[in-house]
Amino acid sequence: MILNPAQVPDSPLARRNPTVKLAVLFLASVALLFVLDPVTPAVIYLAGFIGAAVGGRIPLRTLLAVQLPFFAFAAGVLTINVLSRPGTALWEEGPVRLTVEGLVVGAALAGRTLAIGILSVGFLLTTDSLALMTSLHQNARLGARPSYALMAGHRLLQQLPGEWAVIRAAQSVRAPLRRAGTVRQGTVRQGTVRRGPGAFGRAGFALLVQSIRRGERMAQSLESRGLGLTPRTVWRPVHVTSVDLAFGAVVLAGLATVIGVAGALGLLRGPGALF
Repeated sequence: MILNPAQVPDSPLARRNPTVKLAVLFLASVALLFVLDPVTPAVIYLAGFIGAAVGGRIPLRTLLAVQLPFFAFAAGVLTINVLSRPGTALWEEGPVRLTVEGLVVGAALAGRTLAIGILSVGFLLTTDSLALMTSLHQNARLGARPSYALMAGHRLLQQLPGEWAVIRAAQSVRAPLRRAGTVRQGTVRQGTVRRGPGAFGRAGFALLVQSIRRGERMAQSLESRGLGLTPRTVWRPVHVTSVDLAFGAVVLAGLATVIGVAGALGLLRGPGALF
């Protein structure tokens, strides 16, 4: 069994079954794909943000920082639609023409991006990878080989930052030498890290070689332990409880309520808004 060195902090969301959370995330993402108005995704984003911050006990700074890629993508989607989508002119100056349809559709797509993003971030930051793979193997009937292979790959990815730091530290203590073998004075101070494409390229190559070797040793270790043989036992089983089912039902019911209320108020728009 491969242990996860980075344990997820305890929280109400972290205690929920990973397979149930993954199913809820998938169903919510599919439902949001058919929502094309700005209000509904905004409400879902706000609810997801509060749920991740309170239920997941995620610090606000961390929660905002991990959403930066989603913010950037949403801003790009909004800008492209506002500037390129035809429709009623909202503002026009020279070659630049902003349309009402572009603003509405762009805001809807941007809101949908942020809503799916906050749900994904909440899932990732409150789910332990070991528990996820164990749950998928037990509850979702995922095979042993893909389960343990994914777990091993996740462990390798977790170790990459530490290995990179070790390689760069090793480079920093190696003073550049002349061909004769003497140290060049004044070129590199003790404790500094050499920078530049060459140094980063050598460090990257060393990291690649070390990762390949580690992956080979890990694969041999898994095979020697009978990876894929049945029957197997699980050290820490992950069960689906009534609380997990209630959590999934409440979240999906809340999502359906938001979409239903938006439809009743005439705010909800479907994929037809794109055409």
